[in-house]
Amino acid sequence: MPNSHNRVDLFEDAGLEVLEGQVRSTQDMIDLLRDADGALVNIQPLTSREVLESCPKLKVVSRMGVGVDSIDLDAATELGILACNVPGVNTVEVADHALSLLLALTRRVVDCANSTKEGVWGRGLRLGAPRCIAGHTVGIVGFGNIGRAFAQRIRGFGPAQTIAYDPYVDQLTGDLYGVRMVEFDELLASSDFITIHCSATKANRHMINAESLAKMKSNALLVNTARGSIVDGAALADALSAGQLEAAALDVTEIEPIPTDDPLLKLPNIILTPHIAGISPRFLTECPIRQAENVIRVLQGKPPHGLANPEVLRTIVKMRNSNPGRWEGITDFSIALEL
Repeated sequence: MPNSHNRVDLFEDAGLEVLEGQVRSTQDMIDLLRDADGALVNIQPLTSREVLESCPKLKVVSRMGVGVDSIDLDAATELGILACNVPGVNTVEVADHALSLLLALTRRVVDCANSTKEGVWGRGLRLGAPRCIAGHTVGIVGFGNIGRAFAQRIRGFGPAQTIAYDPYVDQLTGDLYGVRMVEFDELLASSDFITIHCSATKANRHMINAESLAKMKSNALLVNTARGSIVDGAALADALSAGQLEAAALDVTEIEPIPTDDPLLKLPNIILTPHIAGISPRFLTECPIRQAENVIRVLQGKPPHGLANPEVLRTIVKMRNSNPGRWEGITDFSIALEL
């Protein structure tokens, strides 16, 4: 992990003991966290219900970055465990990467570059002439921080219109960014270019599937820098192979690293990058520190930088009034009052 020595210093300065270990299985994780009050986790392995139920002292789990799909939020909430993230830490990076992937698709950058280096001049145009964003409709799925940052960037390219789908965002917010909020089906049918920027949830797993792909234009382009679970990879491969969708660019896949036999790897009309959209020197410096600060702040009774399961605060208050459990001995519950 980047800056691990700085994080150890933070914990030690706060009077906390640091436990480190190699985690290759669920049991490894349970063994490491069994007596821990807080945990720093990444994408893998999953912080499952089994893990959380096996750690009676655990009060807070802090994830790198924004996504918390590797933490069982329902279990954490039931057990009185705060699931924390670091919101906004890589908004700029992900928005930039999504735009770069869209431009690479529209301008045939990767295919043309590869064919030129192979000594075949112009072969990259086999997918058709490069296209412009100007005059086309851009659709944004998920209009949180990253979706809004993308909308700001795309305006300079002169799209005919930018539309967005997000059931939690109203038109007044869309107006601030020059975006028209629409229903999901309208976005699919109207967009020339679609970019995904929503968090992964149980409800939106395979949101982009065979049915939704069939509603898109046959010359549409799809970009996903959010989470792999949102797109049904098999359905996407079928659509790309059949010409039902012109091309796609993914920074995330359902399984990471992507298996070597995945059909997507064999397609000429897809760009794949290895989940790097959120990475930059700034991110690698700031995110680990803020991730560690989440744990320290919670154990000191202060609100974390980001809380993915705010409902847990009700659980903690109930535990305080009846059976403190994992929160026994913690007298400062001001966190429940501040959030």
